Amino acid sequence: MEFKDIDDYKKRIKRILITEEEIRSAIAKAAKEIDASFDGRPILLVSILNGAFVFMADLCRAITVPCEIGFIAVKSYYDGTVSTGNVTITMDLDRDISKYHVIIVEDIIDSGRTLKEVVGMLRQRKPLSLSVVTLLDKPARREVEFEADKALFTIPSLFVIGYGLDCGEYYRNLPYIAEFDEES
Repeated sequence: MEFKDIDDYKKRIKRILITEEEIRSAIAKAAKEIDASFDGRPILLVSILNGAFVFMADLCRAITVPCEIGFIAVKSYYDGTVSTGNVTITMDLDRDISKYHVIIVEDIIDSGRTLKEVVGMLRQRKPLSLSVVTLLDKPARREVEFEADKALFTIPSLFVIGYGLDCGEYYRNLPYIAEFDEES
């Protein structure tokens, strides 16, 4: 993606859907629920790179019970614009997760294909428990049966950017969630 200038970059931000304050408030609430559910038990927060890193950073700082963090990167293979559901881990966790309550921290659930596959892979490693917390859920786009244990926001079928979500690797640094203007 190329931009003529900063105005071209900015005009593609169609409208703000979820403000920075709304995100902060929802994260604080989710962190309190995690604190209450896992007090004193070994928690491992696992972020799926790249998009979830911003959400993960803010969520882990809001959690007050002891927790560790880990990261995985996955690659999905596509036939045109349709995912085959084949997922390969390109960067794996560096520890045995069988002694942890694992919470996958995801930025957005769209078709659900990749996350369903990742959950299946991690479940085979026999964690004490496994749950999914997602910042955004787009159920209208779901292609497989999958639901997060906790979704902070449910959004319509729009292309969104900001707060870790990108378009061509741009816009991840926006402190809010916005609709991307594909027409500009």
